[in-house]
Amino acid sequence: MALRELSLGRAARVSGALAAVGAVTLLFARLIPVNPTTVGFVYLITILVIATVWGLTESVVASLAATLCFNFFFLPPVGTFTIADPQNWVELFAFLATSLIASHLSERAKRRTIEAVSRRQDVDRLYALSRAMLSTDRNQPFAAQIAEQIARIFEFSSVVIFDRSRGHTHHAGPAEPPEISGKLQEAATKGTLFRDLDTQTIVTPISLGGQPIGGLALEGASLTDTGLQALSNLVAIGIERTRAQEVAAHAAAAQHSEEFKSTLLDALAHEFKTPLTSIKTAATAILSSGVTKPEQQHELLTIIDQEASRLAGLVTEAIHVASIEAGKIHLNREPYSVRELIQTALHQKGTVLDGRAVKVSVADNLREAFVDVELAQLVMRQLIDNAVKYSPPASPIRIAAGVAGETVVIRVRNEGPGISEAEKTKIFEKFYRAADARQQVTGTGMGLAVARQIALAHGGDLLAESVPGQGAEFAVSFPAAGKVIRTWPTTAY
Repeated sequence: MALRELSLGRAARVSGALAAVGAVTLLFARLIPVNPTTVGFVYLITILVIATVWGLTESVVASLAATLCFNFFFLPPVGTFTIADPQNWVELFAFLATSLIASHLSERAKRRTIEAVSRRQDVDRLYALSRAMLSTDRNQPFAAQIAEQIARIFEFSSVVIFDRSRGHTHHAGPAEPPEISGKLQEAATKGTLFRDLDTQTIVTPISLGGQPIGGLALEGASLTDTGLQALSNLVAIGIERTRAQEVAAHAAAAQHSEEFKSTLLDALAHEFKTPLTSIKTAATAILSSGVTKPEQQHELLTIIDQEASRLAGLVTEAIHVASIEAGKIHLNREPYSVRELIQTALHQKGTVLDGRAVKVSVADNLREAFVDVELAQLVMRQLIDNAVKYSPPASPIRIAAGVAGETVVIRVRNEGPGISEAEKTKIFEKFYRAADARQQVTGTGMGLAVARQIALAHGGDLLAESVPGQGAEFAVSFPAAGKVIRTWPTTAY
């Protein structure tokens, strides 16, 4: 059906091109007598317009028709295809060659313009998709969410994603999914690509590291080969990112078991994949799609920079966790600004905060803390990360710093559901996670335990204060460096 419609459309365009040449011929042969040179220029302009609007085939037909009409109606002897003057033969062939070359150049310029517009659309859509992937809901299936985003952003009538590892198929889009389950299975196992021009359906493999991990079916819209490859790469990265988060969440299942150490290492390894997938997503949008807008490039490069810093921080944290687990905490203490300690931790957790309001209150003339800077920053990052995970996205985080005697105290407060009295004695245990958060919040259950061990090693402590339903506040104390001249501020919040 589609091929028949294409043939009928081309026939109509060819007829239109012949009609345009006939109209020019009638105008100058019967109504407005002019010299042959003027007629040739008008023919040439007509052919260029046809090439620009319709294409090369139509313009070639128009060129041949115009050459015949030019010979018959305007070159002497008029009314015959005979050419008396040999110079007119040169003019006739020059006109034909010029019209054909001009038609080809015009059609090629049109094709390149269309390709440029198509690539630009692919870039914008891939950029929008990469941003949507970074803000998916962890409580919902990733494949289902990404299928909806692809259908919305690319305006496909139907999108189907097959996750090979789970055997699940997710559909999105206004139209019913086509009968391509077999093609999806083949794409997910053999890595084959399938196209159906009649239904405008594409089935492509979702590959990671050269190995197919799923299948992606698209129906109802066009997409360049480069755009299709970039799209499948983004989906593959997103699926792998989701798996990494799930592996980290399942680390809690190995609590107090003989396999808890290997599970912890596995969870940490997948924690490293999270910033790597963000870096890969941003880099794919830049490299494979040709992002040209400076603001888009800056935003994607900022993501790469922030996630690379986050990855470096995770490596450092893993080393510290291993040392603490082995009971080997070596402190390299030095006086350090409490304000700088807080601001550095906030900067390092910038991608986790994602625009969330943070209110910081530091007492005037607060003395420096006497701490191991790397370990103290690790404590602050853990407390900030904990506040983000266990509070609503729109709620602020409040951080206040002051002194109590010879101790610097930093308080981090969130507006989450709070902590029950029964859990206050357990939240600092290794691998413990609240029952109602295990399925909703990813993590290993080591953050608060490690943070408290660091505080105790400094001679301080980490305590929790909370009323269920009214948020929670964690207060960490470190020794102060030098004389304390101001007590804890009563208007910190």
